[in-house]
Amino acid sequence: MQKKRISYAKFGYIFSLPFIITFCVFTLYPIIYTIIIGFTDFKGLGATNFHFLDDPLRNYKAILSAPTFRLALSNTFRIWIWNFIPQILLALILAALFTSVRHKIKGQGFFKVVFYMPNIITAATVAILFGSLFGYPMGPMNDLLQSLGITKAPVFFLQSKTIARGVVAFIQFWMWYGYTMIVLVSGILGISPEIYEAADIDGATEIQKFFYITIPNLRTILIYTLVTSLIGGLQMFDIPQLLVAKSGPDNATLTTSCFIYNQAFSGSYMYNRASAASMIMFLIIAVLSAFVFFLMQDKQEVKERRQIKKVRKEQAKQIKEGGK
Repeated sequence: MQKKRISYAKFGYIFSLPFIITFCVFTLYPIIYTIIIGFTDFKGLGATNFHFLDDPLRNYKAILSAPTFRLALSNTFRIWIWNFIPQILLALILAALFTSVRHKIKGQGFFKVVFYMPNIITAATVAILFGSLFGYPMGPMNDLLQSLGITKAPVFFLQSKTIARGVVAFIQFWMWYGYTMIVLVSGILGISPEIYEAADIDGATEIQKFFYITIPNLRTILIYTLVTSLIGGLQMFDIPQLLVAKSGPDNATLTTSCFIYNQAFSGSYMYNRASAASMIMFLIIAVLSAFVFFLMQDKQEVKERRQIKKVRKEQAKQIKEGGK
């Protein structure tokens, strides 16, 4: 008699059910609900009823025409650029040093842990720490400047727009450069050592190997780093929200996430406007991410793929004509 085969496929579906249910309840449903209320008049604390607007894009038009949203968007991009450029440069330098065969650094594990350590500290804790550091009229920074004779009176650092934005950007840089370094180190270690050995035989310097071997082979990792940093940077909330009260002088540290929070949970509780702003930011992030992928793709590889596709089409056409 032929034995009945046991199908194990059903167990895979059963084991994945908890994740699917959790995802649908806590992620998919809120996303769909957020999209829907962006086209409604839903606002007010404790409100449960809402109606679709005659002009479905009214909330979107109101958000795009709001000067505060434009300022928040400008602040967000400015702070992200200020922290990302030094972050990626320092991470690349450290990754190159830690993976260099010629110049081996002692205690690499210790330094990697120290550089990565700020990333595991909660953002709220860091914001409170730096708020105390630049405190007015008393704070470590003011005490240091006065003891050195640089200033005679206490300086209200966080009342300066440039300094407030700079502090937020520095905190973002300080918290994330270690993580970026670890990602880049992993990418460099994945490059074949034979390429570097061949370069050493040809007499290539460390700088030449970095620019002509390491950087080109890190293209995928760099795209990942840039996109994830872009997404995280455009969602900055904890640091600017907690560092300076009421987003600093003239909303200098107001980011889009803080703007959305203020729309939804302060004042008149305009959930519809907050939803519209969230969807606008989603579209901005999606478009910019697609642009980054397009900009950093290997043009030669894309050209070769197109040529191969063209040759295959011609071959298929010839086979089809020959069959006739």
